[in-house]
Amino acid sequence: MSRSSENSMLTVKRLAPQDVVTAALWDAFVLACPEATFFHRAGWQNIVRGVFGHGTYFLYAEADGLIQGVLPLGHVNSWLFGNSLTSLPFAVYGGVAALSAQAAEALELEAQKIAKRLGVAHLELRNVNPRHTDWLTQDLYVTFRKEILASEEANLLAIPRKQRAMVRKGIKNGLISEIDNNVDRFFALFADNVHRHGTPAMPKKYFLALQTEFGPDCEVLTVIAPDGRPLSSVLSFYFRNEVLPYYAGDFEPARELAANDFKYWELMRRACTRGLKVFDYGRSKQGTGPYAFKKNWGFEPTPLHYEYRLYKRDVIPQNNPSNARYKLLIATWRRMPIGLANWLGPFVVRNLG
Repeated sequence: MSRSSENSMLTVKRLAPQDVVTAALWDAFVLACPEATFFHRAGWQNIVRGVFGHGTYFLYAEADGLIQGVLPLGHVNSWLFGNSLTSLPFAVYGGVAALSAQAAEALELEAQKIAKRLGVAHLELRNVNPRHTDWLTQDLYVTFRKEILASEEANLLAIPRKQRAMVRKGIKNGLISEIDNNVDRFFALFADNVHRHGTPAMPKKYFLALQTEFGPDCEVLTVIAPDGRPLSSVLSFYFRNEVLPYYAGDFEPARELAANDFKYWELMRRACTRGLKVFDYGRSKQGTGPYAFKKNWGFEPTPLHYEYRLYKRDVIPQNNPSNARYKLLIATWRRMPIGLANWLGPFVVRNLG
């Protein structure tokens, strides 16, 4: 697996799951590479393989002993949702992160070779920025990112008036936020929330693995009512100078007390105190409630450029709740006892990617 560049031989290699030395070099590259995201970190290989049992192909391009680019890939072969090679399953960002066009091209060519060898129906790269005008693209998703201002008061005043009133309501209701050292309260709130929406919950062991793998860069914040009840919780990732609230959940009483709004304000306030510069509100589907909620916070959407090579299918897959073919499944899931849903959910969600 080698490609020649102008000055040296560029070699594409695969990161072995137990190669901690190269994994450390990989992460050092990711931390410094402007194109890289939290989801390019080497630790995701352990998550995708260890928690979900999927094959992984974490590729890196090397020249003169130095990493020039990375491309993390996961192979999800599901009778429910198809056979795919994706960068990266369970992530909102992915694709190539490289220092040169030569390194990026070498990695993508190798990914296409692997895709054909595995016999997948499609290859999907979840790019932040467009790369190929001749690839099929998915315009379903956008991301919301905004600068964190220098002071707490400035950040509060930057929230549009109606949404700011909800934050003040949460403060007036005596809500407080706490940083949890485990995922217990978070998971109860998360599982209850997704069950109400008719979608399966990720397994609890997944969130435990995230905390183990990423340590202090994976944090849980929980909002508490004055009587001690946990109302709302969010699991966030930290990368460079950014905070990324990634998974969240709340009980139904949270809405009445404005706990959801207070939760994100507390996360932003704490990020400001830490000197962070970017609040990444994450991916949403256009035309959905989460999309409108983030817009109401004064965030502007930026399109994500998911690009596809199709091998054994004619159209881009639509494995998301907006797909009309899943309406009956969603309605059935909502009526299912939550204990059964939490047991059955991991068998379904591992195939979604």
